[in-house]
Amino acid sequence: MTQLEAAKQGIITEEMHQVAEDEHIDAEKIREGVEAGHIVIPANKNHRSLHAYGIGEGLRTKMNVNLGVSKDCHDYSVEQEKARLAWRMKAEAIMDLSCYGKTAGFRHWLIENSPAAIGTVPMYDVDGALGKALKDMTADDLFQVVEQHAKDGVDFMTIHAGINREVAGHVMRNKRITNLVSRGGSILFAWMMIKGKENPFYEQYDRLLDICRTYDVTISLGDACRSGCGHDSTDAIQIAELITLGELVVRARKAGVQVMVEGPGHMPLNDIRMNVEVAKKLCHGAPLYVLGPIVTDVAPGYDHITAAIGGTLSAACGADFLCYVTPAEHLRLPDIQDVHEGIVASKIACHAADIVKKVPGAAQWDEEMSWARRRVDFKRMIPLAIDPEKAKAYRESSQPQEEQTCTMCGPKCPMKTLDSILNNRNTDEDPYLK
Repeated sequence: MTQLEAAKQGIITEEMHQVAEDEHIDAEKIREGVEAGHIVIPANKNHRSLHAYGIGEGLRTKMNVNLGVSKDCHDYSVEQEKARLAWRMKAEAIMDLSCYGKTAGFRHWLIENSPAAIGTVPMYDVDGALGKALKDMTADDLFQVVEQHAKDGVDFMTIHAGINREVAGHVMRNKRITNLVSRGGSILFAWMMIKGKENPFYEQYDRLLDICRTYDVTISLGDACRSGCGHDSTDAIQIAELITLGELVVRARKAGVQVMVEGPGHMPLNDIRMNVEVAKKLCHGAPLYVLGPIVTDVAPGYDHITAAIGGTLSAACGADFLCYVTPAEHLRLPDIQDVHEGIVASKIACHAADIVKKVPGAAQWDEEMSWARRRVDFKRMIPLAIDPEKAKAYRESSQPQEEQTCTMCGPKCPMKTLDSILNNRNTDEDPYLK
């Protein structure tokens, strides 16, 4: 029985109890959200090390960390180091986007060790797993890889089922600057063009649902047609695919399979609210997983910032799950420092949005930091920081003469000044106020 099937039968699963405890929400509310399809709990039956997290309406905004090897960078020890960093920084999900060679060993290691949910894009693994060129791949080949990932214990899979032949026609007729920037989507588009056939994941969607139901894999309906630059945002191609995804959401829920929907990539800031609202409307309130959005195309090296800006607004408007972006986006495979910076930027975006959404405990965290600042209590401030190690390093790198100040204000610290004045302390004790 899947999480969705259990919820429909009025059963509160162990995973639902875990989510309720983490979120400080009644477990029955979690069950109701799962039943409605507005919350998903990616939890493959074969992922034994998992700490279950909920994604969706009324919950904390969650974050995904991408990692994995490529043809040019395929040192799995580096990717393991990135995964350990993600776990230490409490990322709720990790996607293995490895697209070169035999990936199974690393995937098995992740699933065996990860408390975070593990996601994959099976299309990335088809050539490495089967040793076939794209023109030689059959529909059965594609489903074979999907089923293997499910058996291995993958909690959620990005499946680009929405780019069918009808949507592909929109791609041909509506010219873009960047065409399709989704790696998985572009591979399926090419397969359809080479073969002259329908997308197998759309044509045999019930077959996909059977696999996912067997292992309780959450489908993340991929946005093959997301915009790859601001110019292409919110066009006919993107909307046509989104309509199809909404239809697939309904079919997945009827089959007892949890489903979320992936959102747009690049777009101007003023397009974000509309896109979130349209996606939620057309996809029947399914949890929305956004890739960015990246709000300007001219900041390579700083795209963790452009994505955090877009991610904050999209989550504040109702998106539920942010995919982190690193400073290396568009330039190279990220290194460990890039991953660290991407995680911090995304965590800031998630938390800033949670304050807007009035998620339980979000504002309280900020208030605790505010009281520590009022008391000029650095020993309390640093552990409360999103990145305590960096906060500590900055504090220790420039020490003031007086411990309860910093080298920005020194004795002119406004917190100390107002504390003395408002509490009627003897100003003669403070050299600055004499």
